[in-house]
Parts: sequence; C-alpha cells; structure tokens
Amino acid sequence: MQLITSASTYINELETYKQRYRQLETVNQELQKKVIEIETNHKQLYNEHLILQDKYDLLVYKRFARSAEQLLADEKQPLLFSEEAGQPQAEEETPQELETVKSFTRKKVGGRKPLSANLERRPRTVDIPESEKTCACGAVLTRIGEETSEKLVIIPPEIYVEQTIRPKYACLKCEGTEDEGKPAVRIAAAEPAIIPKSIASPSLLSMIITQKFEMHLPYYRQEKPFAQIGAHISRQDMANWQQQVFAFLKPLFDLLEAMIKTGPVMRMDETTVQVIGEEGREDTQTSYMWLALGGPPDKRVARYEYHPTHAAYNAREFLQGYSGYLQTDGYEGYDCAVKDLPGIIHVGCFAHARRKFFEAAKINKKPQSAEEGIKYIRRLYQLEDALRSKWKDDLEKFQEERKKEAVPILAEFKEWLLKRVGEVPPKTLLGEAINYALNQWDKLIKYIESPYLTPDNNAAENAIRPFVLGRKNWLFCQSVGGAKSSCGMYSLIETAKLNGLVPREYLTALFGRAPYASTPEDWEKLLPWNIKLPV
Repeated sequence: MQLITSASTYINELETYKQRYRQLETVNQELQKKVIEIETNHKQLYNEHLILQDKYDLLVYKRFARSAEQLLADEKQPLLFSEEAGQPQAEEETPQELETVKSFTRKKVGGRKPLSANLERRPRTVDIPESEKTCACGAVLTRIGEETSEKLVIIPPEIYVEQTIRPKYACLKCEGTEDEGKPAVRIAAAEPAIIPKSIASPSLLSMIITQKFEMHLPYYRQEKPFAQIGAHISRQDMANWQQQVFAFLKPLFDLLEAMIKTGPVMRMDETTVQVIGEEGREDTQTSYMWLALGGPPDKRVARYEYHPTHAAYNAREFLQGYSGYLQTDGYEGYDCAVKDLPGIIHVGCFAHARRKFFEAAKINKKPQSAEEGIKYIRRLYQLEDALRSKWKDDLEKFQEERKKEAVPILAEFKEWLLKRVGEVPPKTLLGEAINYALNQWDKLIKYIESPYLTPDNNAAENAIRPFVLGRKNWLFCQSVGGAKSSCGMYSLIETAKLNGLVPREYLTALFGRAPYASTPEDWEKLLPWNIKLPV
C-alpha cells in the first residue's frame, strides 16, 4: 500500500514538473520572439541611423566641400589631420591594372596663350634715335632684325545716334493737282523696323538682349550705363522691347521647333523658375523652364519653353510628331511622356548614375564599393573618348568598335550591381546608387545603339546652365509673357552658339533683316545655319 502511495506521489510530481516545463518552454518561446523582435528593431534602427548619417554627411559635404566629381579615394591627397595621415600604406601583393586618365595626361602649356590671329594688328615702331645709328668707326648701322611684343588695346565701343533723313518733295506750280493718283507731297517710305517708332536699332536690341541672356546682366543693371552716356532707357522699355521682339519672330521660332524634331537624337532637361503675377498661382509657387536640344548634326537647335508645372504632359506635348532617340535624366515624367508615343526610344544618362556613386563615395568612411562602381563608368567614358578621337571621321566604324568593346564592360558592371544590391541597405546612398543604376539599366545601355548618342545627357545640362546662371542674377520673371519671351531669347542665343556664331553678331543681323521677311523662304534664310553675316 505504501508503495502505491509513493508511486502516486511520484506521478503527481512528474505531472507538476511536466506542466512547469511546458510553462517554461512557453516563456522561452516568448522570450526568443522578443529577442528576434529586438534584433529586428535594432537592425532597422541601425539601418535608419546609417541612412540619416549618410544624408547628414552629404549635406555637410555639399555645404562646405568642393562639388567636382573628380578624384577617387586612392587618388585623393590624405587629409592633413586624418588619423590615417602619415601612416604607411600596406603594399598590395596583387598587381594593379594601370588606367590612363584623360585629365591626368593633359599637357600644360607654359606661358600665356597667344592673342588670336583674327584680331587686327596695328604696328607701332619704337626705334633708337638717328644719332645712335652711326658706329664710332663712322659706318652706318645695319638693321639685322627686330623684337616684337604685343599688348591688347581696348577702346570703348562706338556709340552714336543714327539720324535718318527723308526729304519731302512737292510741286510749287500746281501743288500736285495735275498729277492724279499721286500724293501732293512725296517722301520715301519709312524703313521697316522690328519695333516701329522706337529708338531701338538692331545693334542696340542685340546688345541689350545678349547682355541679359548671355552675360547675365539684368535690365535694372543696364539702366545706369545708358544714363551715363545720356540715353535714358528704362528697364520697363527694355522688357517691353524683349516681348515685342519675341512676338515679331514667331515664324522663326516655328521653324526652329520644326527643325529640332528632324534630327536622330533629342535631349531634354528642365529647371525651376519663379514667375510673379501668374493668374491662379501664388508668387512663391515654383514653375519650370523646359529645354529640348536636337536637330540634324549640322543644324542644331536649342529650344526653351516655359510651363507652370513639372507635369509629364508638357514633355509629351512637345514630343508629338518626333521619331528618334530621346535622352534624359531619370525623372519619371519622361517615361510617362513617351509612353504610347510611336518611334521614340528612351535613353538614360550615365552621368546621373555616376553622380550618385560619387555622393556615396564622398561621405562613406569605406568608399571602396562606391568607387568600384565609379571605375566601371569611367572605363566606359575612357572608351568613348578614345574611339571618338580615333574614328571621328567614320561614324559607322566608331559605332561598330564601341558596341564591341563596351558590351563586355557593361556586362561586368551589371554583374557587380546584382551582387552588391543584396548586400547594401537599399536606402543608404550606396544602395540608392545601385538601385538607380539597375532601375535605369535598360535605358542606360541604349546609348551604344547610335553613333549620335553619348553616355550622358550633359549636352542638355550644358545648354540649360546659362539659364541657371542668369536666374541667380535676375531671380524671377515679372510675368508669364516675360518668362515665355525669355525662353525665346535663350533659344536664339544658344542656337547661334551651337552653330558656331557669335550671338551678338547673329542677333544684329537677324533684327535688321527680319522686318523685310514676308514669306517662309525669307524666314528660312534667317536661320543660324543659313544667314550670311557681314565680314
């Protein structure tokens, strides 16, 4: 009986221990879940810390450091107060591949650059006195050579008032009564002018417009120099002339817009602009100036347009009727703009992809991964420079060689991107750079399809830069009309520069001849690649 009691007690205790074990197991599982949750939260917070640290470091770098995309970490001069400065670098056992960088092999030309041979030369001789041209032996000295030096002389521009005199004629005998059908007083017809009954000559208009849109000198800064010579021209007068010129030249702008869509490649970009007094919008709202760069290789056109929004339909409207390659940055609006538009092949920009890797390399304490991505892109640019220099007169051969040599580099680069994308937090700067390159990859590699394409959209960025520089000076446009006419003036100036003309000379000729244009053929003769400028 005692044995049965002991066994029963043992069984009860065993059940108690089992129950207690199950309770502890449940607690353990809950604790493990909490540990996993804490580890997950810790990893998430750490990644957020990395992201915020990257953004902070990048803001500090942009604020205080140089922004040029030039040197990689192994090429930079060590920081003076860095802990690593002065420490010997360990020699690597593996041989390093040598790369020739274009900017590093550039020859430095000693001394100042010579003055252009196109500048007029006015000789001035500085000779010794006649009394010193006789030797002590009595013989006359013979000229055996000379030394020549040059100085650049600047004379203020010639400014004068052109008086146009139109004599009047009348018959004092019959006072015109015998000459039916003709006026009693005869006078030559007034010459047509782009701004009738104005003091603005073609050369004055050209100077005012190039001063603002090429030299970035706002109209209020031009008032004083005019007043100093006794010509009181207000900023309002200059602004009104600008809009009148823009309206008068509409047929020419229509021809430029048609020409820009006939080339094999169009490049687009956009930047912000502030417009005052726009109906239905606050003065502080941001508007946009859009740029399209295109046309045949020998008839290049830069076309600027104002739009109040950054919406994709602005680009879509401009692209109607165009067929060819469109190269842009990664703004998603361009993808929407070309959607369902037949004949347009969208091409990406390696410069923007490279810029993101540079930003990651600038602020990363271990930038080797970012710099490895930069090296792949740099190899593509080196290949582009070398082949364009070698085959500049044979585009077909250039295209063939570029495709053959660029494809293996692109394949290596993509393989590296796919390997690194799973190892780097996606929201860090390096993660964003990798994901940007992968998301844009299909568009990035399309540049090898045409010899007229380059790896980047820098041509458009260079064309939009004058507007950005000017905006720092004039800050905003006073009206929508002013914004639109400003885009017209930039279009004229930048198109002239693209075609090898001096903008001031082209605008002077254009403003003088445009009043005589009456047919489409007349306007075509005024296009930058057709106009004949005075020698």
